[in-house]
Amino acid sequence: MLDRRNFLRGAALGAGALMISPRMVFANVETDRRFVFVIQRGAADGLDTVIPYGDPALAGLRGSLAIDQADMHKLDGMFALHPSLSRLNDLYGQKQSLFIQAVASPYRERSHFDGQNVLESGSSSPYQLRDGWLNRLSTLLPKSEEEAIALAQTIPLALRGAAPVNSYAPSNLPEAPDDLLMRVSKLYDADPQLHALWSRAMENRGLAEAVGARQDPATVGKTAALFLGRSNGPRIAMIETAGWDTHDAQKQRLTNQLRGLDQMIGALHDGLGDVWKNTTVLVATEFGRTAAVNGTDGTDHGTASAAMLVGGAVQGGRVVADWPGLSSGKLYEGRDLTPTLDLDALIAVVAAESLGLDPEKTMRTLFPGRPLNTKLSGLVKA
Repeated sequence: MLDRRNFLRGAALGAGALMISPRMVFANVETDRRFVFVIQRGAADGLDTVIPYGDPALAGLRGSLAIDQADMHKLDGMFALHPSLSRLNDLYGQKQSLFIQAVASPYRERSHFDGQNVLESGSSSPYQLRDGWLNRLSTLLPKSEEEAIALAQTIPLALRGAAPVNSYAPSNLPEAPDDLLMRVSKLYDADPQLHALWSRAMENRGLAEAVGARQDPATVGKTAALFLGRSNGPRIAMIETAGWDTHDAQKQRLTNQLRGLDQMIGALHDGLGDVWKNTTVLVATEFGRTAAVNGTDGTDHGTASAAMLVGGAVQGGRVVADWPGLSSGKLYEGRDLTPTLDLDALIAVVAAESLGLDPEKTMRTLFPGRPLNTKLSGLVKA
């Protein structure tokens, strides 16, 4: 039987095209810093994102995927950005973005499910841990009102755990009429338990209406900025992006994917205004792709890839790489970019520096049993 309380919970969930769980609450950390993790689900090709155009072996491996050097955004004498990443290139010139090449988690197989599980849980092998490193990160910070929000249909593994989080995503349900919302609001006024829930749903409804219910990349960036930009809003966020599994027709597909990512981060930058100076955005994928093009003008599952660090708090304008080379004797298992930097250590150092935490403790908490690489320090301003 649907009683009044459960009806009101359902109305709150459907209001304003929001996906809000009544079992979750925002819990703000006492900091002016913002830390955003963007996951590229599907294994993004780092060699076409941060292009090692200075490596003489690249052209022979890429074949039909080769990008004209005249179209690239050259960062230095070795690396360039994909032509679609114009906003990220502008931020690089302002020293607000940097790029990390030949980076990988401890995972060395090629299953999306297992690779994402290792990346998000912070374990050294699949399914060792049941909670996520981003949730554990939030437990290291003092609590206030709100803490983390996942811009996704469900709470992703990286944000699952003991610390309360919440999610936002546009709903396919029809918009509730204003008359119904007003009537339900009157019922909530007298309910001490559900009044706060409804008030929060209505507040978030207003934020969502400000940018609309579309899910295009620029709108996702604007929506994230609206939540993160509030003085009492969340300080930790995760944004999921999908579609990076480019087994065929990679050239156009990756162009579209990277253009969308560029637009999303550009909209986040524009929407945050002055808050941007205290913001760090880390972009990473579960593993990379093969160095050579395959028979369908794509690439297959690989190992090392590229990560990105963007934000006003970033010590940017550089590429961080211990470049292994792309000659046949340098490739991992004769086919993949060899990992030379640890993604886990990168995440721990960046998260610690972004939020003013002790790097050693952060590494132990986020990635138990994994070593901290202090050479990666100094990527974020104190």
